[in-house]
Amino acid sequence: MKKYLLPQNGNFYKANLHCHSTFSDGCLSPAEIKKIYKERGYSVVAYTDHDVFIPHPELRDETFLPLNGYEMEINEARDEPFDFIKTCHMCFIALSPETENQVCYHRTKDLFGNARNFRHLLKYDESLPDYERVYSPEGISDMMRIGRENGFFVTYNHPAWSLEEKEQYCGYHGMHAMEICNWGCLVAGYTDYNEKEYDEMLRGGERIFCIGADDNHNGGDINSRDYDSFGAYTVIKAERLEYKTITDALLKGNFYASQGPEIHELWFEDGKIHITCSDADRIVLNTGIRKTSARYAEGEPLNSASFEVKPEYSYVRITVTDKNGNHANTNAYFTDELF
Repeated sequence: MKKYLLPQNGNFYKANLHCHSTFSDGCLSPAEIKKIYKERGYSVVAYTDHDVFIPHPELRDETFLPLNGYEMEINEARDEPFDFIKTCHMCFIALSPETENQVCYHRTKDLFGNARNFRHLLKYDESLPDYERVYSPEGISDMMRIGRENGFFVTYNHPAWSLEEKEQYCGYHGMHAMEICNWGCLVAGYTDYNEKEYDEMLRGGERIFCIGADDNHNGGDINSRDYDSFGAYTVIKAERLEYKTITDALLKGNFYASQGPEIHELWFEDGKIHITCSDADRIVLNTGIRKTSARYAEGEPLNSASFEVKPEYSYVRITVTDKNGNHANTNAYFTDELF
């Protein structure tokens, strides 16, 4: 039986799920961000300013959907300059537009930069004590748990920039997804194309998705090669451009991450995973064991591939690479759910 891993019906919506504006440490207002992203074909932007959960419903129109969210950071407790210490960043994206309360909130700590000017706009459960952030696997997993339980889609961000290693991120539990590519970090010179980290978490037992995101702050020249927008994104397959429809698609994993290549179809049938895509130079299957498979363009570009899948692979995921070295990454699909 043919099992579609991206829904057969619906529309593809281009989304940036990690974004900073003048409400924290970004250079552009939320409206200015909407303008430049719409001009580049985006339909969805999650506004995830540092530590301030401030919705922007006024930006909604028929072709643009702002998602409500914020990013939190937890720093290693060492008395050294910030450049020397590990940190963990995660985004909480509200699954419902009715969600109002910020979670893991402290009344006097945690805000920095321009975010301090917006504390008066924040809503939180006033019956709860101040939340103390703790940099440890247990402390970070607790924040992820609280985010999930309060209706947020939780992403783990840019491990390379954060100086985090396997002993840290493989101890974090409760995220929905991790950033397989963070464009802002990548163009700044960090190694935040994170296939290896994704596989390490999957092989460690996590069943999580992968997203692409800009983490844009929008300093500098929009036409320069190191501009931190429009480089990594998430393509969501959904019936309509409505808040809950889009976030339901996120929860179901009906999306892929990309730096440029397009994935058109993805399905499993008769023991094989099949993909069709835009022009590719290489299409690779990775698994949870020491087993891979690759197809290469010979003269003409590749636009499809099929790979055998065996139950012992644990999971499979596909990477499409174009002639310029840009990637599109599927989510991981676990063999005990495919067969």
